[in-house]
Amino acid sequence: MFLKAALTNNPELIEAASYFHENGKIPPNTYCIDLDTVRRNTFLIREKGKEYGIELYFMTKQFGRNPLVAQAIVDSGIEKAVAVDMDEARLLHENHIKLGHIGHLVQIPTSQIKEALEMKPEVITCFSLDKILQLNSAAEEINMTQDILLRVIDDRSFVYPGQEGGITLEQLQYVIEQTKRLKGVQIVGVTAFPCFLYNEQSSKIEPTTNMNVLMDAVQILKSQRVPVKQINAPSATCVSSIPLLSSLGATHGEPGHALTGTTPLHVSGKEPENVAMVYVTEVSHRSEKEAFVFGGGFYSRSHVTCAYSPRLKKTFEAVELPPENIDYYGSVFDPDHSLEVGDTLVYAFRTQVFVTRAKVAVLEGLQEGKPRIAGIFDSHGKEIK
Repeated sequence: MFLKAALTNNPELIEAASYFHENGKIPPNTYCIDLDTVRRNTFLIREKGKEYGIELYFMTKQFGRNPLVAQAIVDSGIEKAVAVDMDEARLLHENHIKLGHIGHLVQIPTSQIKEALEMKPEVITCFSLDKILQLNSAAEEINMTQDILLRVIDDRSFVYPGQEGGITLEQLQYVIEQTKRLKGVQIVGVTAFPCFLYNEQSSKIEPTTNMNVLMDAVQILKSQRVPVKQINAPSATCVSSIPLLSSLGATHGEPGHALTGTTPLHVSGKEPENVAMVYVTEVSHRSEKEAFVFGGGFYSRSHVTCAYSPRLKKTFEAVELPPENIDYYGSVFDPDHSLEVGDTLVYAFRTQVFVTRAKVAVLEGLQEGKPRIAGIFDSHGKEIK
């Protein structure tokens, strides 16, 4: 999906990933991240956010919650992270990364609420009055007041399967009234997901109906005299979409894939952010017209199209696996038997590293011509010794 863009805009990453694999420094089934390019991408996104008055929380699940990459993002100007779940929040907190947002995609389990509060996140999102009451109880117990966002929905909302939930606009006034009575929590805004998506027909990032729901919720909050400090509109936050967020009334965005130059918009290779992540593996065996590579890092929504052989300087058409299959292997079409067992192949596709069995190699110095491995980690951000 992003291979052409990577070959055009960041050949140094493909060269380094290939070199380190061919020399046995990194194993197959490894995502390689160019830390210098992540820093550059982050700086560009942050500067555009400043220009348009959009505050940013960065997401780490896409690149495996990696602490070195997270710290590089902080050092480049986006200081707080959004944690998809408590495992991610815990790992970030342990690595001294400030938390901006918890609870949005995955609510905080009841037994872990106090732990989450002690991490001092800027905001916590709640899907229901029940969760607000749980949060309030824990906050009062430790004598604090936690700022919260309400996740809002109605019958116009677009929600991915398995991500349902939220406070309906019909319920919103009642939830506000009940929350105002509490001492441990304070409503400061609203959020929804996804608020923006890439449209293949227009080749642009466009607002979803969730953005309309979000702004309707803002009006209800204001009618109840709730000061709205945050209108959080995540998904596809990048340099090109930030002006759109601003024009539609959002105050916060949450860049994730843009940090590695891997939103669908970046397939063209013409966006300000460059591709900063590729996947390296090797040929395991052959079967008639296909060469099979070691898997573990393929993702069911990757839209993988091709792989690159550094030895042959040639791309091969990839076979996209059915989502119901375990990716013990991937494969490419090679009817001429050009590829040999042990050959390196490099891919660049859309992924969510934290749900794979892959490793992550963090690389530095590529843009200076002095590539080195800064560390190798598992897909959940733990360094492999």
